[in-house]
Amino acid sequence: MLVQSENTLRRGLEVSQPRISYNFAIRVSLIASLGGFLFGFETAVISGAEKLIQQFWSLSSFWQGFTVASSLIGTVIGSLVAGMPAQKYGRKKVLSVIALLYLVSAIGCASTSVWLFFVLFRMIGGLAVGASSVVGPMYISEIAPPRIRGKLAGSFQLMIVGGIFVAYLTNFLFVNMGDSGWRWMLGIMVIPALLFAVLLFFIPESPRWLVLKNRDDEAEVIFSKTGEADALRVIREEHELSRQGAKESLFNGKYNKPIIYAVMLAMFNQLSGINAILYYAPRIFEMTGFSKDQAYLLPIYIGSANLIFTLLAMSVIDKFGRKKLLIIGSIGMIVFLALTANAFNHNITGDSFVIFYLIGFIAFFAFSQGAVIWVFISEIFPNSVRSQGGAMGSFTHWVMAAIISWTFPVIVEGNANGGFYSFVFYSGMMLLSLIFIYKFMPETKGRSLEQIQKELGIK
Repeated sequence: MLVQSENTLRRGLEVSQPRISYNFAIRVSLIASLGGFLFGFETAVISGAEKLIQQFWSLSSFWQGFTVASSLIGTVIGSLVAGMPAQKYGRKKVLSVIALLYLVSAIGCASTSVWLFFVLFRMIGGLAVGASSVVGPMYISEIAPPRIRGKLAGSFQLMIVGGIFVAYLTNFLFVNMGDSGWRWMLGIMVIPALLFAVLLFFIPESPRWLVLKNRDDEAEVIFSKTGEADALRVIREEHELSRQGAKESLFNGKYNKPIIYAVMLAMFNQLSGINAILYYAPRIFEMTGFSKDQAYLLPIYIGSANLIFTLLAMSVIDKFGRKKLLIIGSIGMIVFLALTANAFNHNITGDSFVIFYLIGFIAFFAFSQGAVIWVFISEIFPNSVRSQGGAMGSFTHWVMAAIISWTFPVIVEGNANGGFYSFVFYSGMMLLSLIFIYKFMPETKGRSLEQIQKELGIK
């Protein structure tokens, strides 16, 4: 009888406390985050190709601006519509469609000689970026154990900045290839897109989505593989929370807090001016007096700083917490954006410190807003509305990105002090961001997704 009791207890411990190994969760998260690499590459590659494209099709300034922004139109749409199929058909299936869209976009943009088709393929790439920004972080946050969720969800941002860095590097390598240089810049994305599509065959569906579809046995197996110490408890809590919010709309008043946090963080992310710098980096450096070769080389340094400080943020995000990183970053961005504005105001030329100011800004952005945004938005919404909440946060982000990207060249080209006014505005927005984060933003580190909901008063 005693031996039988001991065996029963041992079996119970094996169920409630499986071996804690995060290798599976890390491997799966890295594969899912490859969508972030393509996201970053697609976002930044146009900065090197835009002038070559303008010359190839002899585009006016208006149509050149439309061509560059066509991807953002797709991005806004992709971020808006991605939540519904992710909720209905599963995160993994939508990720596979995203990989296919990236592949089609890369092949199409690199091969077409018809401007209208080029714009269409740019929009398809934008659809993939917008959908990636919703589904990628959502999938990773749902599969990651609480202790390392910040690092794993943050790996999506790490891949984004890796893609940005590679885009700047390949732009520099291909810029002197003549009229076909832009084709190489855009077409090289075929390689990571194909790799992403193949590797997705080897990852499971999100266990929390499986719970939502009452496929508990499958979910339990995946939870156990990811290192979740008590899979049955998580499944039970998910069912409880899903039942409570099963037929509720995101906008019924119950989720006001996470909605406000997601929208404000997404807005401030873009009001820093980050996409103006990423989209127009060579142009910004030429405006401050650098030569063409230098204008294409210097963005590589920005991409390197982005990558290094994102890595640093990933190493401390689960220790310091999301809120502390955001506060530190806001202070640094205020200072370096103000210094950049001052440089424009005094018409300092190419031997100035502008490159150091922009690297300083990128470093603090990567350490804070860049590292935190997709982690935080993917954490604060309940399972039953997570796809809707993620889509709304991403939609806000990309609408603001479109506004900033469209207005920046208009302001700097239409006014002698346009650069000064732009960077003063961005610095002021980061001051407002600091106040909002300090006074209102909650901390989510170390909590399960279910605990976060309870602390936000969502029942």
